[in-house]
Amino acid sequence: MAIIIMFIIGTIFGSFYNVVGYRLPKNESIVYPSSHCPNCNHKLKPYELIPIISYIFQKGKCTSCHQKISKFYPFFEALTGALFALAYISYGLTPKLIIVLTFLSMLIIITISDYQCLIIPDSVLVTFTIALIVEIFIINGINQTGNSIINGLVAFAFMFGLKIIGDVLFKKESMGGGDIKLLFIFGLVLGFPLAIFSIFLGALIGLPISLITLHKNQEHIIPFGPFLATGATIIILTKITFEQLMTII
Repeated sequence: MAIIIMFIIGTIFGSFYNVVGYRLPKNESIVYPSSHCPNCNHKLKPYELIPIISYIFQKGKCTSCHQKISKFYPFFEALTGALFALAYISYGLTPKLIIVLTFLSMLIIITISDYQCLIIPDSVLVTFTIALIVEIFIINGINQTGNSIINGLVAFAFMFGLKIIGDVLFKKESMGGGDIKLLFIFGLVLGFPLAIFSIFLGALIGLPISLITLHKNQEHIIPFGPFLATGATIIILTKITFEQLMTII
């Protein structure tokens, strides 16, 4: 029952994260105007805002203009619900669950934002950095908070170094600034070694997708944020440690 409740809560948050991830890169308010059809500006009624269910009953179309609604919305609602449920299964009702859910929420938002607009908004990174530091301080104390910040800075420096090398090798900007800042938060939550491993895991997942996309359109820009988010999600949900990784490798 608790797993189902966590899934439902996740879908509700996922619906909101869709709005945040879509509007913030465009410097739009996440409050006004209220949710509406992007085609006819029809203001959505409460029964049209029920995550996943509204999409199914409306057959994926706006009730006013009958324009198709992107499958993007119910997908991320369901994905957020699934991640919240998996986080509960992995961590239970523990203080650490709060940190994990906050972290996953950020990953969902930056994935939506980077995929749609090729931007990871600084406002999202700053907001979640502050929230996570406060949570870590309350739950783990000042010493652990200091260690987490140091891990974040080391991960940031490592990623910045990779960018410099990439810029030299490819003779153009190889990585967005948002990706580099994101690694600070990865280090903050996952620790330095695992934060770096998330880069390689994300790259491993994204490589075949990138090759297919570039083969079809060589000028297409590949957002790296979603792949980084995928790698970090796998690491935090599996609770794998760096020592365990070393034994596997």
